[in-house]
Amino acid sequence: MLARAHAFTIDGLHTRHVSVELDVRPGLPAFTIVGLADTAVREARERIQAAIRNAGYKFPAQRITASLAPSDVRKAGTGLDLAIACALLAASGQIAGERLERVALFGELALSGQVRPSRGTLAVAQATRTAGLQTLMLAAARAREAGLIAGLEVSAVESLRSAVRVLEGGEGDPLPAREPQAIPDRGGDVTVGDLSDVHGQPLAVEALVIAAAGSHNCLMSGPPGTGKTMLAQRLPSILPPLSSSEAVEVTRIHSLLGAPTERLAVARPFRAPHHTITTAGLIGAARRGSVGEVVLAHNGVLFLDELSEFARRTLEALRQPLEDGRVALARAAHSAVYPARFMLIAASNPCPCGYAGDGERCACSESELARYRRRLSGPLLDRIDLHIDLRRPDRQARDALRSTSSAQARERVLLARERQARRLRGTGVAVNSAMDVGLLRANAKVDERAERLLRGACERGLLSNRGEHRVLRLARTIADLRGSARVLACDVGSAIALRSNSYARDGRAA
Repeated sequence: MLARAHAFTIDGLHTRHVSVELDVRPGLPAFTIVGLADTAVREARERIQAAIRNAGYKFPAQRITASLAPSDVRKAGTGLDLAIACALLAASGQIAGERLERVALFGELALSGQVRPSRGTLAVAQATRTAGLQTLMLAAARAREAGLIAGLEVSAVESLRSAVRVLEGGEGDPLPAREPQAIPDRGGDVTVGDLSDVHGQPLAVEALVIAAAGSHNCLMSGPPGTGKTMLAQRLPSILPPLSSSEAVEVTRIHSLLGAPTERLAVARPFRAPHHTITTAGLIGAARRGSVGEVVLAHNGVLFLDELSEFARRTLEALRQPLEDGRVALARAAHSAVYPARFMLIAASNPCPCGYAGDGERCACSESELARYRRRLSGPLLDRIDLHIDLRRPDRQARDALRSTSSAQARERVLLARERQARRLRGTGVAVNSAMDVGLLRANAKVDERAERLLRGACERGLLSNRGEHRVLRLARTIADLRGSARVLACDVGSAIALRSNSYARDGRAA
């Protein structure tokens, strides 16, 4: 007798629909699983056999074949256990199999017959709705997470017997009591303070507001103690909340990596890896499901402190995600494309000792300075929109120059984001930094005076072709902060000035 059930498997950050076909026929007792199953799926035979017997059902002493289609897609994890077990009970005539055609099943079976949760619940719930299935049946411990997807019926089951009851038309198990929500891992940042804590750096604060308003990449360079890290840590306090679609994307990524959740993410991710991180740790590795910090920072911020101390090869790997908003990993065994659209906020000292431009304190030679600057390549710097030089203010100026508060800055950022969203509605992008060349031409038209500024900067070698486009995106954001529908020459001039930095003083494009 043949029975079919629906299930899903996790492949990295992707969810694959699996059709479980199970056949029971007379013959020598055997239980075979085919369809490119990994070790965890093949070991399901022993778990399912014990779970069925301990749940009070009969395990048929016949030839059993379970086929996982499509057969050319690798099946991984323990989330297929429940679907295989229910299909086996239907194929052996112990339960009716009609409802299996309309239900997706996802969960691991304990030897006792208890249903245990598997990672990737939110992604599986989203895929279930996309596949047109009415109901998702899964462990009660993750039912609230699946319920975050609107328009999907979720049936919570504590055991295999509960799953059978639901398939026969009964009700699911009650949801367990809510547990205190764990504090999310923000990747190493300490605390989110207020921008008003930063004194004596009004230009840097304004640059940070511009970066937040248009989701632009920013590099801050200056001597130790000038507030680079302090500014970066306060960036989350002025960022807008996640939209509903962004919240689902962020929560989905963390769900696929095994983090339980009962509500969608609210705050944007803020990842701050140490400079000793490897390329695999930053971008992702060949092992399936091994994602890097750039993916965890999707729709949020990636903060790289002491940028010049990162390995050159590691930094060069950032070039594709900074340009395309995604990571494409191609290996001998498999390839994968992961979302990675984030704001890069970086901080660096201007020289090895850190005091270049700070009076007479710098003792670095010209060769040391040149070698230090070569740690950051031109193509990488060309992908960073704002280059800010911070100087150490004297005490009197520091006390006199009070920064704007995070609440005031956030209000400006939200208004600028609203203007961008209205202008870019229907284009598939929501912020100026994501505009392609076509959108840039349509939404950042400049007058003759601004065109002369751009032409002059290009002729002096200050801007590459990519740099010119990034200046226009930045100028569009500056105009949005002013509430202007047009990009003026003053906006373009400010954008060009914000790309001038200590790494480009030799005249090369940056």
